[in-house]
Amino acid sequence: MSSVVIVGTQWGDEGKGKIVDSLSQDADVIVRFQGGHNAGHTLVIDGQTIKLSLLPSGIVRRNKLTVIGNGVVLDPQALITEIEYLSKLNISVTPENLKIAENVTLILPFHKELDIARENQAGKSKIGTTGRGIGPAYEDKVARRSIKLIDIEDISNIDEKITRILDHHNILRKAFGLSELNSDIIVDYLKDIKSQIIPFMDNTWRLLKEMRLRNKKVLFEGAQGLLLDVDFGTYPYVTSSNTLPAQAAIGSGVGPKYLDSIIGITKAYTTRVGSGPFPTELFDDAGDKLGNIGNEFGTVTGRERRCGWFDGVLVRQTAQISGIDMIALTKLDVLDTFEKIMICVGYEIDGRKIDYLPLSEYMQNKIKPIYEEHDGWLSDTSGVNDINDLPDKAIQYIKKIEEFVEIPIKIISTSPKREDIIFLENIF
Repeated sequence: MSSVVIVGTQWGDEGKGKIVDSLSQDADVIVRFQGGHNAGHTLVIDGQTIKLSLLPSGIVRRNKLTVIGNGVVLDPQALITEIEYLSKLNISVTPENLKIAENVTLILPFHKELDIARENQAGKSKIGTTGRGIGPAYEDKVARRSIKLIDIEDISNIDEKITRILDHHNILRKAFGLSELNSDIIVDYLKDIKSQIIPFMDNTWRLLKEMRLRNKKVLFEGAQGLLLDVDFGTYPYVTSSNTLPAQAAIGSGVGPKYLDSIIGITKAYTTRVGSGPFPTELFDDAGDKLGNIGNEFGTVTGRERRCGWFDGVLVRQTAQISGIDMIALTKLDVLDTFEKIMICVGYEIDGRKIDYLPLSEYMQNKIKPIYEEHDGWLSDTSGVNDINDLPDKAIQYIKKIEEFVEIPIKIISTSPKREDIIFLENIF
């Protein structure tokens, strides 16, 4: 099997959707392996913008098999809504082109209610969650009280599971001033959505084994970014799952030795949504300009993204931790009108220079970036699909990033459109 893992090397929003869509042309199977409908992947196809949160980006291509793996937390209603949305765009989602792992954890309505209640009470200490129940669902999963998709195949046999989950959640709901739940509410909800999602259920780890034996090409699609990883991100301002490429194996049920190549999607500058440290964040006209030209608004939340210069220290660190083989550099064209462009090449904390991101929140908040200045190319690169057509200074900028992060850049995206992309190497 030839398999490729796609992950974001920053705080998400790097443009994974477009790269996955492009590579899906040559892949046979596309697998989502972590996260939930807190992800936001935007595709621009033939002038039409398509926004996905839960379904693998490959779903927009005909004759491709897509899989939602066991590492995902699945909101049934969000799935139904997204399928209906695609149907209006004449994109068909059926049990033939979408398979969902039978052991995927379900996000239920009370997970969302708890998520929102917590954020509201946190005030200035908000994590920046999307409020979609992702965190509470993962909590229930690791606490061994979640309801899996396969559980609702026979709802009459899950009374004990519902009791266990209610015993926990009703205590929390009381503390947050929410009304108490009873089992009938949950059972009725599960009965309502059962017929719409059970047809997609499959034993996906066996399915992926079969694909491997048939030498099918598989693309593993991550959500969020490596700096939102619950272990190696800017904790506690992170997501509730592991976003590293190793999770592709765990979150889909394949052995790690079958993951052949890892591509890190990297934006030519840096953004993040929500709270948390951001060493190169800009609070000036340059930051506003990046946001305006780059249309930096969250696909899921609509929140304005914080913008800053490219942070080479962070990308080098995430690349080393996750074992990235190559980088896909996106949104290069956003920098076209900048006379001077900065690259962060180090940090200073209390007068001491360091070349890595400390994992201490206290230390992260004290970081001052050390910049290296580069001349801008002041030329339009949008739509360029040949490396030889890029301005010399744009190529110099790319080479500097490549040299600093110590990972080759093999893909360059020059607009949101599917066709505006430069491949320096065949991926499959």
